Amino acid sequence: MTHILVAVAWPYANGPRHIGHIAGFAVPSDIFARYQRMKGNEVLMVSGTDEHGTPILVQAEKEGMSPEALSLKYHKVITEDLRDLGMSYDIFTRTRTETHREAVQELFRSALRNGYVYLSEQKVAISPSTGRTLPDRYIEGTCPFCGAEDARGDQCDECGKELDPTDLLNPRSKIDGSTPIFTSKEHYFLDLPALKPCLEKWLEGCRGWRGPVMAFAKSLLKDPRPRAITRDIDWGVPLPEGPFGSDPSKRFYVWFDALVGYLSSCLEWSLREGREGEWEKWWKDGAESYYFMGKDNITFHTEIWPAVLMASGGVKEGDSPSRFGKLSLPSKVVASGFMTMKGAKFSSSRGVVVYLRDLLKICQPDAVRYFIASCGPEKEDADFSFEELERKVNGELVASWGNLVNRVCTLIYKNWGEIPDPEGLDPRGEDLLKSTLEGFGEVGGLIGENRLHEALSKAMRLAGDVNRYLSESEPWKKGEGEQKKILFAAAQGVCDINVMLSPFLPFSSPEVFSLLALPSSSSLPKTRKVEEGGEEWSEICGPYECGSWARRELCIGAKVPKPRPLFKKFEAPSEA
Repeated sequence: MTHILVAVAWPYANGPRHIGHIAGFAVPSDIFARYQRMKGNEVLMVSGTDEHGTPILVQAEKEGMSPEALSLKYHKVITEDLRDLGMSYDIFTRTRTETHREAVQELFRSALRNGYVYLSEQKVAISPSTGRTLPDRYIEGTCPFCGAEDARGDQCDECGKELDPTDLLNPRSKIDGSTPIFTSKEHYFLDLPALKPCLEKWLEGCRGWRGPVMAFAKSLLKDPRPRAITRDIDWGVPLPEGPFGSDPSKRFYVWFDALVGYLSSCLEWSLREGREGEWEKWWKDGAESYYFMGKDNITFHTEIWPAVLMASGGVKEGDSPSRFGKLSLPSKVVASGFMTMKGAKFSSSRGVVVYLRDLLKICQPDAVRYFIASCGPEKEDADFSFEELERKVNGELVASWGNLVNRVCTLIYKNWGEIPDPEGLDPRGEDLLKSTLEGFGEVGGLIGENRLHEALSKAMRLAGDVNRYLSESEPWKKGEGEQKKILFAAAQGVCDINVMLSPFLPFSSPEVFSLLALPSSSSLPKTRKVEEGGEEWSEICGPYECGSWARRELCIGAKVPKPRPLFKKFEAPSEA
């Protein structure tokens, strides 16, 4: 048994999530976590809403409300949407908890004490229209290296170069298009160049990463730059004691704040569960950690977050770790490409968007998950269309898997009303079940490597094998003895495949087990109420009963219920 931390990127609480978001961080992480639980590993899947920084302030102004009210509003929306998608977080919390504030300040203090954080002057961008500091990602311009016109103030997605806002040619604010005013301010910096040797050594020891992710991570370390970790803003985690004192205009930069959320959410989970200190099992030697996100967050998870962990834990003689001790570095950064729509990035402001909650009103959650797992942006960008969603759901999920389950269960129900006794299998039935049994290792291995397209394809090919076996054997033309052999083999094959599909389809898989007269329990997330500082909110929580990654033997003679359709056909909306 291994302790596995599934650390999922934190969505900004400045609006509802769209399908582009969940294709990158949500569905892939949940399938992986569910599989690892079924394998018998101790999984802790954590995340929450990122509620600080300029994006929250900008949206709050647009909606005419305080940042506190806005972040609470969208925490509720995002929590509900992710719960309805079946995201099995052990805790989905917020960055506005007291536990989080204390964790951010503690890691900062220890990194400062160890000499990896220092004070220096920096040119910062000020919005001329608001007088507010603009985060790097809220500044766009032309990349000085490759000429891309939509490079961001922290990096260029086109050539992969790490940037500062002052590097950009013709910089402009993403908020209103105005030209930023650059002025010098004193801030704290994370000394990435000093940690370069340690980061390189860590990366050399990492295995099994996606090629583009590792290549990008190594390119970042060719010439790492110090990173500012504070900002002139009045919304965020306050600094502890220091040269800025209680200056209300100084806060931690939101990227530093949010990254610490991976640790603080585990601390919060321990508190909620009444298991103080239990969090350490997922952060010490022997544990494994997998970080899920879109490719635009590779920098933060392969360079900056490992550097923060090293700086706060200490890497040289004389360093002293934070009160949390030395913490494990990421085992694997699982970054996905972008989900686009008609070739363009999803953008709420440009109207190129399909919100998750709107999609779930017209499409079953398992169907959404199936679509993303089968053709999402796993290794490269992928395009979304309602027509492709309709084709995948109706042509595969409904016509192949759903039809197979209904076909087998209906024949058993009509002929016997119970799981038949085959009194041995015919050779073709034995070969079929040998193949589905081998599928556990093949499909499971692919999920463990985060190769979800291949894993789902393999499981569906096995479903096709069962379907062909049934059609070619024609049990309806056979005598009772042969019918029982054929239908038992087909039913056991369906049961095997249902286990393999359980991480992908958590809503329908318990129903399939019930149709086969097997006990089933829900592995769907719940929410609990939390109150702190006069605010009340909901958190996603477990526990989860996902079953085992192994064959479940059918019970001969067990009464089966009358079958019912598992999936609805999806019809693309006319305006699509």
